[in-house]
Amino acid sequence: MTSLAISTLGVILLVVLALVLVLAAGGYIAMTRRIRGREAGLQRELAHAEDALAQAHALDKGWDRKTLEAAARAAAAERFGDGIVGEPQLVQVIDRPGVDADQAVFRVESSDGSEHRITLGRAGGEWGPA
Repeated sequence: MTSLAISTLGVILLVVLALVLVLAAGGYIAMTRRIRGREAGLQRELAHAEDALAQAHALDKGWDRKTLEAAARAAAAERFGDGIVGEPQLVQVIDRPGVDADQAVFRVESSDGSEHRITLGRAGGEWGPA
């Protein structure tokens, strides 16, 4: 009788182990697909912003990339403190007629892994939080 109880327990453990492995593999596959889809969307957004920035820079000289990134870092530091990881990524350029209506949208990642958008506006030739 003891050997029957052990083999029943062994079968139950094997079934539980197989279930855990199947769930872990399914979770990994779902996570990988989600990351790939999100990354592809971000790459399209970045390429579009890069094209818009080049066009805006060609039309007026207030769209200096280094100036924009410095303003985005300053705005992120003001809003999130030291909780920002990596460099801000320009994801959208809003180049309206005139210069004071221009906006630039940056993506920043905080230390807890969440993504945030920071919108900069231009007033009097200076970039700052919109």
